[in-house]
Amino acid sequence: MSPTPALKIDGLSTDIHLSSSVVHAVGDVSLSIDPGETLGLVGESGCGKSMLGLSVMRLLPAGGRIVQGTIELDGTDLVTLGEASMRDVRGNDVAMIFQDSLTSLNPTMSVGDQIAEPLLRHRSMSKSEARTRATELLGIVGMPRPQDRLDDYPHQFSGGQRQRIMIAMALSCEPKVLLADEPTTALDVTIQAEILGLLDGLKERLGMAVLLVTHDMGVVAGRADRVNVMYAGRMVESARTDRLFAHMHHPYTQALLGAIPLLTQARDQPLYSIPGLPPDLTAPPPGCRFAARCAHATEQCREVEPPLAGDPDHLFACWHPVDGPLDRRKVAVTAAGTTVAADATPPPAEEPAPLPTAVVAATAPPTEPGENGSDVLVVDDVVCEYPVKGGVLRRTVDTVKAVSGISFSVARGQTFGLVGESGCGKTTLGKVIIALERPDSGRTTVHGVDMTKLGRGELRTFRKNVQMMFQDPVTSLDPRLRIGAALREPMRAQGIGTRREQDEVVRQLLGEVGLPADAIERFPHEFSGGQRQRLGLARALMLNPEVIVADEPVSALDVSIRSQVLNLMKRLQALHGLTYVVISHDLAVVKYLADRIGVMYMGKLVEVGSGEDIYRRPAHHYTAGLIDAIPEPDPTLRRRERVALRGELPDPRHPPSGCRFRTRCPAAQSICAEQEPVLEELGAEHEVACHFPRVQAPVGSGA
Repeated sequence: MSPTPALKIDGLSTDIHLSSSVVHAVGDVSLSIDPGETLGLVGESGCGKSMLGLSVMRLLPAGGRIVQGTIELDGTDLVTLGEASMRDVRGNDVAMIFQDSLTSLNPTMSVGDQIAEPLLRHRSMSKSEARTRATELLGIVGMPRPQDRLDDYPHQFSGGQRQRIMIAMALSCEPKVLLADEPTTALDVTIQAEILGLLDGLKERLGMAVLLVTHDMGVVAGRADRVNVMYAGRMVESARTDRLFAHMHHPYTQALLGAIPLLTQARDQPLYSIPGLPPDLTAPPPGCRFAARCAHATEQCREVEPPLAGDPDHLFACWHPVDGPLDRRKVAVTAAGTTVAADATPPPAEEPAPLPTAVVAATAPPTEPGENGSDVLVVDDVVCEYPVKGGVLRRTVDTVKAVSGISFSVARGQTFGLVGESGCGKTTLGKVIIALERPDSGRTTVHGVDMTKLGRGELRTFRKNVQMMFQDPVTSLDPRLRIGAALREPMRAQGIGTRREQDEVVRQLLGEVGLPADAIERFPHEFSGGQRQRLGLARALMLNPEVIVADEPVSALDVSIRSQVLNLMKRLQALHGLTYVVISHDLAVVKYLADRIGVMYMGKLVEVGSGEDIYRRPAHHYTAGLIDAIPEPDPTLRRRERVALRGELPDPRHPPSGCRFRTRCPAAQSICAEQEPVLEELGAEHEVACHFPRVQAPVGSGA
């Protein structure tokens, strides 16, 4: 006999009432989750996944209302509960890990008080007992020095650490049902693996039912027992995980899996992405909601909505079902992201539209750019440390070793990728490259100009040659400025061009990044995450730079939108001869974009090489651990033994002696604590800093 579901949703529909329209966010959705089971809920942004979770929690935004259906938790319909009764359930019997940890945490409360709050409310603990339990919970979720961080505030933590705090809060009362809304979207692969493993362990120990909401098919492949696929507010497919991946029937499911960048992806081929955009849910189309983006659609699809039907163990809503994953050998993608037959003749290469003469003159590089292959950016032995203040007089009591002697160079038109866990110094190094931070020693040069020696006025003028795509496009765009004004701002600050010429550049760049001309009059909040990332790229291009530092440019995007942005970055690099430094925790993204890759650990480069060297012949044990933590979109590999990165990231104020990775390294010996390894050649342009590398230098190499 089947167990009684921990959570059962039947025919749920949720609307969001706006001032002039109604968004039908969730439409006639049914699902159930058994105790101890993980149900994966997959789909693009805007498909209704998060709104479904918020409906269960009864935390809908202003104008949100459940218009029909039931939500049963242990036989109680949450839809009919009064708010006072719902407060007894929320955070106690059902809890949620929210997607955006920064905006979900109270900036005015310490994290210790926020974790203790549900314990005081639901468990009637004393303040000291709740504080002790909060410390335990922070330790459980892997927070370094948890007893020292209880009184810190959310802004003092990294993104990964804030996500751990959210998980500690959600698990504080050991709920029966946990709703995990994109719990690892913007996290490192190692932290992602740790957190997903943590959720698995807690689920088994507590018998929790888990709804794992994600856009990443690789995450659900290794963690979910069953998978539901959601599109435009509807469920379009549901099956056991192994069956879904082997015999998916809906074209949308097939497209989601096909859009995942793989380590085997050829760098000279554009990534597959789903064409078009999801429909406007204020006026959904009459037939299949995926028809406008589907290669198999017919008139029947456009006129009649297919029911969710089929085998009870495998339901799908499609008039023309497929069978199995996308055959990438039969599909090709143009540089613009259009899907064509593999044997089709590609369209002619696109030429950039000419910029106004005044703009070209004002944004010309300081010296001749040279040919592709000549070094444009050189980072030479950069060291960057931050003082730690303490005591009543706020004196310097310690220093954080953020970057410790990094050197590399990037040729014109090429991409250098930086990978590593949060806290390894990648973003700090990126800020040093564009001179937002001054290094304590070392230098960065662009076209031979030492940016560390420029005065403020000289630097302001010179910085137009080096621009940055920031990790969070929401906070890097002024919410009070329309997009036209925000994009014109760099040119206005540099005194480049007339207003008419500036508007001409804005319109041209909006077209190049795939946004309509009327975007000029809209505000940042009116764009989706993928569109805001495109705006970030357009703003970085406004001054016609030669070097762009892209800090986690696609970390929080859906897999399909991620593919569109990566294709766009490659296309614009070819059009404008751009030189990229790409900072990312997603190793598949870096391998696709980068000509050379540097692996960072605690402020040091531990391995440098080509994508093939790094991924096929990783020499450093840290690199191997990063690769092995990548979630693979194949449920048959979920039980495979992995070389996990064990232990905590050491305190950056006091890095270990010798090799900084030795405290987590499976091959560490006594010499690793006594002598710091230096980068040594293993082969052509493949270097590693390790006393006992996994790959040895070939005989006669001189290494």
